[in-house]
Amino acid sequence: MKQVVVVTGSGAIGQAIARRVGAGRHVLFADLHDSHAAAAAETLVNAGFEASAMAVDVTSRAAVGALAGAATAIGDVTGIIHTAGVSPSSASSAMIFKVDLYGTALVLAEFGQCIATGGAGVVISAQAGHRLGPLSVEQSQLLATAPADELLDLDLLRTEQMSDPMLAYQLAKRGSSLRVAAESIRWARRGARLNAISPGIVGTALGQKELSGSHSESYRRMIAQSAAGRVGTPDEVAGVAALLLGPEGAFISGSDFLMDGGVTATYWYGGLKL
Repeated sequence: MKQVVVVTGSGAIGQAIARRVGAGRHVLFADLHDSHAAAAAETLVNAGFEASAMAVDVTSRAAVGALAGAATAIGDVTGIIHTAGVSPSSASSAMIFKVDLYGTALVLAEFGQCIATGGAGVVISAQAGHRLGPLSVEQSQLLATAPADELLDLDLLRTEQMSDPMLAYQLAKRGSSLRVAAESIRWARRGARLNAISPGIVGTALGQKELSGSHSESYRRMIAQSAAGRVGTPDEVAGVAALLLGPEGAFISGSDFLMDGGVTATYWYGGLKL
């Protein structure tokens, strides 16, 4: 039976990962804007891949369920690449929680019911989750395990008390990584694995928005003093994703891989906090 890789979000990172793991499989791109998904699919088709596209709103359980149904109608879902998200430079705290946390929870829950034995998933989180201060054990447990449809009602996420989108973004990304760890237990019952990658600033359209946003000066200062001294590339993220999605990563599940060129270390121990 045909193997299917589902990519939520059709940006540079999702496309780069699809190129690394999509050969011989059907790649299904899903994006809020169907034209973006169609363009990504066309690019892969022109490069010799088999690909298709559909629209999805990851904040709608019905839409994510429909995506899962469309994928299973094509074949066995052996890969999930979840990249859909919004930026703190262009979204409110409420929207960040809805897309980056609740949307992630929905995707993991719905595809956790249909991921094939031997399959694997990767969630693209962000370095921001590693710059958040410690949460209590109870707060972490709620973010990790609260039913998806109850997440946005948690006191911890009360947006009227959180006017800073950057803080909301950090909390949402910490939460998405915690969801990955918790959901990996359920995925394991189906013989599948699930991990997260937390990139730093990557050379994408979204990354450029951050570098020109309100925190741009601090970002550039941290990047300049980090080990890598530069932004990352989508292909570098794809290299880690290929490991996690492939047979070489068979012993890895429930983990979150920080790959930011050393920026987070610079943030915490180099005296360059935002």
